[in-house]
Amino acid sequence: MRPDSEIHRDVLAELRWDQRLREEDIAVAVREGVVTLAGTVDNYAQRYACERAVERVRGVMAVVNDLEVKLPLGTERSDSDIAHAAVNALKADIEVPDNKIKLKVSKGWVTLEGDVEWYYQKGAAERAVRYLAGVKGVTNLITMRPSPMPADIKHRIKEVFKRQAELDAEHITVETTAHKVTLVGSVESLAEKRAAERAAWNCPGVSIVDNQLRVTLAPVAVL
Repeated sequence: MRPDSEIHRDVLAELRWDQRLREEDIAVAVREGVVTLAGTVDNYAQRYACERAVERVRGVMAVVNDLEVKLPLGTERSDSDIAHAAVNALKADIEVPDNKIKLKVSKGWVTLEGDVEWYYQKGAAERAVRYLAGVKGVTNLITMRPSPMPADIKHRIKEVFKRQAELDAEHITVETTAHKVTLVGSVESLAEKRAAERAAWNCPGVSIVDNQLRVTLAPVAVL
């Protein structure tokens, strides 16, 4: 493991690098590779960006996101206004299937429900509402509609891993049962773990992904 002090330094640098964020409003604590974020951000998009930024840092094992969305004065919207904007955003997104997604809004928090055929459609629905003004958070409860899983699904997923530069296929094992894919092995960052899960989700017939990948660090070569 990397020393917590090094991870802390790099997390702050990564947050500072993202021009969308105000690093001075975010408190970072690191313990045994687990990063906890506290403080306030102006919108849910910034909260989401903070978490993704931390995941990119080498040595981070997990992220606890306790950031609070505190909307600037004058930017608050009623739940009714947010709901109307969200419905229109879903309708306008060509990757979101028509009439498949239902939503509800409570105190600025949007909950998405429904079922879709492809994982990218689930992601598109969340992305469509994530950046709307007034949104304080998103819960994505959209489920995947079961469909036949190809017999060579393991091979297909492994081939995806091999094609993607950010993944090391040699250290990832793919196990399948019914419509479920289980990923076992090791990766070098949370971002890589997320990428592996996303690749598995995008294969036909997959309705459940159990991501058991461990974040471990490969030795750094000394020149």
